Amino acid sequence: MIVDDENLEQILDASIEKWRVFLHPMQRKIVELDANGPVRVLGGAGTGKTVVAMHRAVHLATKVFNGERDRILFTTYTRNLAADIEENLRKICEPDAMRRIEVINLDQWVQNFLKRQGYPHNIQYYTQGSGILHELWENALAMRPELDLPRTFYREEWEYVVQAQGCATLRDYLTARRSGRGLPLQRPDRKEIWRVFEEYRNQLTDRGIRERSDAIRDACQILKSEGDILAYRAVLLDEAQDMGEEAFQLIRQLVPDERDNDLFIVGDGHQRIYRRPVIMKHCGINIVGRNRSHRLRINYRTTDEIRRFAVGLLEGLRVDDLDGDADRSDRYKSLMHGQPPAIVACESFEKEVDAIVEFVKQEPEHERASTCLVARTQRLVDQYGEALTSRGIETFPISRTRYDDRREPGLRLATMHRVKGLEFNRVIIAGANEDVVPLRHLMTSTEDESVLEDLEMRERALLYVAVTRAKKDAMVSFHGKGSAFLPQG
Repeated sequence: MIVDDENLEQILDASIEKWRVFLHPMQRKIVELDANGPVRVLGGAGTGKTVVAMHRAVHLATKVFNGERDRILFTTYTRNLAADIEENLRKICEPDAMRRIEVINLDQWVQNFLKRQGYPHNIQYYTQGSGILHELWENALAMRPELDLPRTFYREEWEYVVQAQGCATLRDYLTARRSGRGLPLQRPDRKEIWRVFEEYRNQLTDRGIRERSDAIRDACQILKSEGDILAYRAVLLDEAQDMGEEAFQLIRQLVPDERDNDLFIVGDGHQRIYRRPVIMKHCGINIVGRNRSHRLRINYRTTDEIRRFAVGLLEGLRVDDLDGDADRSDRYKSLMHGQPPAIVACESFEKEVDAIVEFVKQEPEHERASTCLVARTQRLVDQYGEALTSRGIETFPISRTRYDDRREPGLRLATMHRVKGLEFNRVIIAGANEDVVPLRHLMTSTEDESVLEDLEMRERALLYVAVTRAKKDAMVSFHGKGSAFLPQG
């Protein structure tokens, strides 16, 4: 590998553990910034957003909010990433300062907070085709009006409009924004459609159930009514692109009055895999002003060849900057150079596994913890894991809740969602078949063109996330016909 930066070259030969907390001197200015309010930091994959946020947390805990009762919250979307961040923070933070930093994913924070408040509801997550919420939703659909709308429209309208904007009443829904939904609705149509949503809410209430978005809003409302009851002096939010409007409103309410160094928000619209874009100023977070908006432009993780491959997956698609404007991937560059990702087409699953084994064995066995095989679904991860084990390759599945300790031996295994926020020397993206990336059943689950566009964007972003976990080498393999997202020819 060729490196164009002396500081970067010095850390490259260090362990992956040291690399994961490496702060480039050029980033220290943002870490030690004395901000007069919320700060947003954008950066493409590998630019060090999470590392900057971690060092920012340490700086705040040691130099700014270092009183005995001061508390700092560091939150993110997934549990395994929160566990990873907490473990890495302990490597760069003195124990006394670490006691002031709470690291937890946002859903878990909400559950813990509501439990302490004596919250009477059971929080449930909707799963298509199964579970209590699916059952209640099917019951509510019996109320759908005589409109020429597919059944899938109602759930999509619920998620993209009603829940996204917190519509609790018909009046809320009649005035809700529906931009990007494709199909325009007249006021009488909305009134008829609301009957389905009202019935669903009534059934949830009767069962004592709240959806995730409702629970977050309930937590926010408690904080508003009780005043400043928490000791947080600052909140740091990682992977902000995957948070919904209600989550940003809660983040604002955790430190309710805008003050110096209160919010530090990092994210990248190119990596949005869970939610539609949110405009932060609609949530009470103002990032307009001196020293409130920053962009990390240099990719310290991946080679330029991997970066170019990943960026090509999103070519021609509009990516937002977390506040309503567009972000551009051509603003970022890499300082390292190497081989482009290898695209390996195979005749069968067995041949593909043979190619993966060959790739894995290019590294000595004791270094395989720094290589990860990634697949689109858990079923595929298990399938490839079993095949590799039968060929004598030791594997180690990445946990949903536990820190990935690289001292544990074995080739890492993870879904594309679970690998988010992590990094490895080498990455294998297995099973990138035509009907897998994107998932066929997902892309045939709706008749709404705007929803299809959103789903395709998320599927492309998932592949982008998976590829950019690689520091040095990446391999994309498939058997039969490959994904249409991959370069053709």
